[in-house]
Amino acid sequence: MTSASGTGTGDAQEPLPRSEFAFPGPLREQLVAAILDGTKTATTSLLREYEHEGEGLPVPGVRTAVVDSADVAVAVIETTEVRIVPLSEVDDAHARDEGEGHETAAAWRTAHETYWHSGRMRSALGDSAFTVDDATPVVLERFRLVDDLRPG
Repeated sequence: MTSASGTGTGDAQEPLPRSEFAFPGPLREQLVAAILDGTKTATTSLLREYEHEGEGLPVPGVRTAVVDSADVAVAVIETTEVRIVPLSEVDDAHARDEGEGHETAAAWRTAHETYWHSGRMRSALGDSAFTVDDATPVVLERFRLVDDLRPG
């Protein structure tokens, strides 16, 4: 899950909106590390997540601060592309660009369905029976690393 809150573009007058990848914990740390080392240049969220949270979709050109599990901004990314497609249209290239080690969309989907069907995600969506299928709309986002904010 990616969540960007706020509407800033990152200029000196306003703070950057935040991007949170997954829930705090080991998965978030893995994803943040992949962003920082350049292997993660894409992400997928459920359109339903944005609707449930009342958030606007990512917009190309907008920069956000990636936060780690301690809620510390560790990187700045810039959205370069956003598409909404049915889950069945996620391809192998997108799966690889997510930087989680999946070489095929099928392997990627298995891992993501486990995440999306988890109790924690169902609770976050307010739907204890939530499931995805081929027609479920997903938000495919591509981004580039702009800045590593870690000290040193």
